[in-house]
Amino acid sequence: MALRIVHGWRDLAPEQRGAAVALGEFDGVHRGHLGVIASAARAAHDLGLPLGVISFEPHPRRYFQPGVEPFRLMTLDQQARALGALGVDFFYVLPFEAEMATMTDADFAALVLAEGLGARHVAAGFDITFGKGRTGDPEVLRRYGEAHGFSVSITERVGDEVVAKFSSSAVREALTAGQPERAAEILGRPFAIEGVVVEGQHLGRQLGYPTANVLAGDYVRPRLGSYATRTRLADGREVPGVANFGVNPTTGLVEARLEVWLFDFNEDLYGQTIETDLAHFLRPELKFNGLEALIDQIRRDADQARALLMPAI
Repeated sequence: MALRIVHGWRDLAPEQRGAAVALGEFDGVHRGHLGVIASAARAAHDLGLPLGVISFEPHPRRYFQPGVEPFRLMTLDQQARALGALGVDFFYVLPFEAEMATMTDADFAALVLAEGLGARHVAAGFDITFGKGRTGDPEVLRRYGEAHGFSVSITERVGDEVVAKFSSSAVREALTAGQPERAAEILGRPFAIEGVVVEGQHLGRQLGYPTANVLAGDYVRPRLGSYATRTRLADGREVPGVANFGVNPTTGLVEARLEVWLFDFNEDLYGQTIETDLAHFLRPELKFNGLEALIDQIRRDADQARALLMPAI
């Protein structure tokens, strides 16, 4: 069946309960997360159960540190699409508010996992923590499973020769360092910014390079600069291009945004939702002495992006 998003854990319909679930935050749905979800999927298959994934909204970090810099790797819609592609049946989005923030590990296991979701199996990573003060850990989870009638599986660390553990933090570090290729290795796909196309300064069209502008919102801020990109439109088409992620120091500072020029494309995208992969970092954001210097650099960026995205056969 197609993925269904379930908001909350109270008063669920009978068909929404009783799944084998993966427990975590799953921001990025990266290669480390895939092992946890695969463990839940094996249990779902063996026990004849639907497959569920538990996450929290807002992200616990945003709740405890409301003033923290933007850090998200995905929107909720992007998470749902990634999980649906993995065959997940239920995406349980649990509200992380005062009640959840102050809930003990024992109450979380009893009230949320067992009573609310009716979980039959819970899969988690080796470093899972839960409950007020992060007092719950894998061994505690196993004990609660025995007490409440759900089995538990704990997955081991997943990494490579560069990092010992694939993590959302490692993805963020790669992006802020201007290494989208490394971020893609950890994610298993390119990092992508999705949003509604908004009006910008209208300067790009005057210069001959009309851009689709998307505000950065709560996304982690990749290194400011120029990128080779691939953009998926609302109708499913994918268009290569070149983009600036930044604040426009040459033409007037703006809120951080992605401004993408789509190659060989001349359609109105205002108000549409697009998703843009940051495929390759080309150069840092610069302040130019005049528009001619800016135009020359955009032309060079576009040539470099075309060569990377559409190499000659």
